Amino acid sequence: MNGTADRSHLKDILRHLILEPEGFTPEHAASGLRSIMRGEASDAQMGGFLTALKMRGAERDPAMIAALAQEMLNNALIPHIEFDDKTREDFGVIADIVGTGGDGWNTFNVSTTSSLIAVAAGLTVTKHGSRAFSSNYGSADFLEGLGCNLSAVMPSHVGKFLKEHRCCFIVAGTYYSSLRHVMKLWSELGVLTPFNILGPLTNPVVPDRAVIGVNSKALGPVMAEALRIMGRRNYAVVCGDENLDEISIAGDTHVWHIQESGEIRNYTIHPRDFGVPSHPLSEAAGATLEENKATLHRLLSNELEDRDIAVRDFVLINTGFLLYVAGIASSMEEGASIARETLESGKVKVLLENFAKATWAL
Repeated sequence: MNGTADRSHLKDILRHLILEPEGFTPEHAASGLRSIMRGEASDAQMGGFLTALKMRGAERDPAMIAALAQEMLNNALIPHIEFDDKTREDFGVIADIVGTGGDGWNTFNVSTTSSLIAVAAGLTVTKHGSRAFSSNYGSADFLEGLGCNLSAVMPSHVGKFLKEHRCCFIVAGTYYSSLRHVMKLWSELGVLTPFNILGPLTNPVVPDRAVIGVNSKALGPVMAEALRIMGRRNYAVVCGDENLDEISIAGDTHVWHIQESGEIRNYTIHPRDFGVPSHPLSEAAGATLEENKATLHRLLSNELEDRDIAVRDFVLINTGFLLYVAGIASSMEEGASIARETLESGKVKVLLENFAKATWAL
């Protein structure tokens, strides 16, 4: 097809989406996204597609979200994790811990820190994240601020990092370069679209298990059902009672846990389930990049100040739950205990230093 014909295809999809929204199917949505990822859409068409998806209420439709996420994965660069002497199965369970962001709480970089502790505790993790679009900084910015050269880590390097360090950071922009422009348009729109929540669903490694935080309790069952449709099992979607996209240190957290059978089990957890005291969220607040780096260095060096206790406990319960979901721990309390022992051992500091050095040696 030539460029004019290609854009005509997306124009037809947009017309269907706007004029017949009730008849607009997940397959239509995937076809529209496919055109965008192939470079067949103008800025106006991409903006129109995002806006029309919002009008259709696509972010509340599990089948629509699953179709868009699967289309993204179908067009992602493929991480190389196979070797002559090592297949994917040889790595054991591969996990991720990630959130949608956008909850407005500005808490400490919990999921990034938890992923490092979990790796030091024996879990293999491919942490999916991005650089900031609308917030001060994203998880990639945080790790780069800690000395990692993530721009050098290509899909061909993933297996090497998993083999040598049991972890790799997957920068979304590297694997979905065709979406950089549409993601900029999405951030400029300033309204919730399905693209706000696709990131946690589209780790190109496709982890075996994951903890995914969402910024709205209403989104929890939607996200869990989308994951179920995509065939994910042993994934847990979580939302703090305050609409926090992590497990809350302040009180209850709602969980939608996809079982091996495909059943979605909904339950509520509390810091006491981890053997950890609760703290007001204000005591676990994040700050500037430099301040959060300093907090992490104190955590990893066992040089805690009184103001760090809530942050440490916040990290322990999120790490503990990841270890529980991934099968490393038999209970949430055991998971938090393993996390604390690992953190205090100094292993996490060594892991981060070695990982950072390896990214500069590529």
